[in-house]
Amino acid sequence: MTTVALAATDGMLHFELSMAYEVFEAGVADPWYDVVVCGPGAVRAGRFLLEPDHGLDHLSRAHTVIVPGWADIDVDPPADLVDAVRAAHEAGARVASLCTGAFVLAAAGLLDGKRATTHWAHTRALADRYPQVEVNPDVLYVDNGSVLTSAGKAAAMDLCLHLVRLDHGSSVANAVARRLVVPPHRDGGQAQFVTTPVPAPDNHPLAELFPWVIERLDHPLTVEDMARRARMSSRNLGRHFRSVTGTTPLQWLLTQRIRHAQELLETTDDGVDTIAAATGMGTATTLRRHFNRTVGVPPDTYRRTFRSRTRPGQN
Repeated sequence: MTTVALAATDGMLHFELSMAYEVFEAGVADPWYDVVVCGPGAVRAGRFLLEPDHGLDHLSRAHTVIVPGWADIDVDPPADLVDAVRAAHEAGARVASLCTGAFVLAAAGLLDGKRATTHWAHTRALADRYPQVEVNPDVLYVDNGSVLTSAGKAAAMDLCLHLVRLDHGSSVANAVARRLVVPPHRDGGQAQFVTTPVPAPDNHPLAELFPWVIERLDHPLTVEDMARRARMSSRNLGRHFRSVTGTTPLQWLLTQRIRHAQELLETTDDGVDTIAAATGMGTATTLRRHFNRTVGVPPDTYRRTFRSRTRPGQN
């Protein structure tokens, strides 16, 4: 069981803190995470008083450290928090910030020379205060391997689910998302500015289209097919897709195909040819090309890596 430690001090944003706790406490797989809250003592988060499980020095014992949003970016984060986060990373922990928690990571020097993001309203301040950080204001989250940063609120959820997906695979991450009633996947490179980042079931023009497409991923769907189903022109479909998802219909469709391929690689022994047909990719060559470009490794390597990582008895 790997440990996820949530760093908590006075001035933390309670939404990001509690949201991360909900994700990593979901317990939908075995083994799951051991979640602990670490702080210097009783912590005041907004109107809530929190009693941490351990002191900040315990962060260095965790596999993953989550740094929630920092309420007042004009105030330097506490030195003991900055030191503890730096020490945890030096000890080998994966460190992820949510929203303005990026200011803590930047103060610890963990973002020097790296790409990073934070809530769009504070990206300029982050860039001005830490010029050695390459701040990207237009993405939901940035994954640098052992250091990750997210934009605000819903994007923080996206990053937490991304971490679950890295550790346990797409099928488990989707199960967590279903439990929390949130979309199972939004790519980190999507724009922060989308009109409806988390669409409600019945109040947008694509509400019925999304499940219809997901059920037909084995079909050779086109933009015209989707537009016809949504009863609108292809151009209008593209405009609504950009507004709702932050991406194009074809890119969204490709993402769904890749995620379905990941689930099949994780949960079945089907060959790449069979999975290519089941995901609408057509041929194994096409699947390998898109999968390698999107995920970073070929399908066969992904399957071996995932299964070795999740073999019973391993963290």
